[in-house]
Amino acid sequence: MGSKYTKRYTEEFKRDAIALVDSSGKTVTAVARELGISSESLRGWYRKAKADRGEGQSGELTSAEREELRRLRKENREQKQTIEILKKATAFFVKENDR
Repeated sequence: MGSKYTKRYTEEFKRDAIALVDSSGKTVTAVARELGISSESLRGWYRKAKADRGEGQSGELTSAEREELRRLRKENREQKQTIEILKKATAFFVKENDR
């Protein structure tokens, strides 16, 4: 569980930090230390940026693909709920028709 005091960074800050890793030749840990941020946070941002540029590991999803997957999972969940409601409604009307 995350702390309620988790610091939020702007997208601009994240982009600049990633660019600094790319341009400086320093390690992610060194750049994170210089910026006073968690090396794990910067490493995650960097990995995500590489995937978005098509430089990530094989099978790693881009941000757009992750967003589409999230949207499709939500849509799938909603459709399953609709199907369940329709099944119950069908059973109810069949039962009412038999009376």
